[in-house]
Amino acid sequence: MAPSELIAGAQSRTRLLICDLTSNPECLFFDVGCGPGSISVDMAKLVPKGRVVGIEYTSDPLNEARAFATQQGVTNTEFQHVADPIQALREMRRIAKPGGIVAVRESAELSLYLKSLGLEAYWNLASTMARLKGGNLHPGKKIHTSAREAGFERSNITCSAGAWCFSSPEQREYWGGSMQERTLSSAFATNAVEMNLASQEELKDIAEAWRDWIKNDDGWFSLLHGEIICRKE
Repeated sequence: MAPSELIAGAQSRTRLLICDLTSNPECLFFDVGCGPGSISVDMAKLVPKGRVVGIEYTSDPLNEARAFATQQGVTNTEFQHVADPIQALREMRRIAKPGGIVAVRESAELSLYLKSLGLEAYWNLASTMARLKGGNLHPGKKIHTSAREAGFERSNITCSAGAWCFSSPEQREYWGGSMQERTLSSAFATNAVEMNLASQEELKDIAEAWRDWIKNDDGWFSLLHGEIICRKE
């Protein structure tokens, strides 16, 4: 099952953008924090004469995004790695035409059941790593202030919120499996060891905790997102 089917696709996940997007079928659309590319690919299907650029602060999911676009037969997408999110917002504001929009969605809060020592260790590790790098595990809580820092006036920023929920066996496999892979073989895992935040054995224990969560029918995970649409005058 494709990622855009496991989590509701672009029609529900970016509902505020659909009218703007479909009324301008030749637009250039940037998907900030594109992850594995599910929204990017859905958006590209809505604007076959336009161009969709997926941007991610880590390069880990971009090969998966490119493969997903190929699997879906979508050719009007590209995916780029940008390390500084605020600078990316500034650049998007700069290149947006007058009347154009910049839309961003970021995680703001999470809730997980069943909890375990292994999963608690994962979130503690992720939070510590983000903090040491000067980042924030849930930037969606203040995503509108990031837009103001990038140069948008508050009156031109529309705020909203959305949520994901992973509860079915397929959804747990998709989310938990991606977390398990991230823990074992990604820049996240490499950085954890190099920064002396976790050993290989500890990472294996965390990955096993995700596998246990996937197998449990009571496993449930939800993620609240902060959303903004910024209009350039």
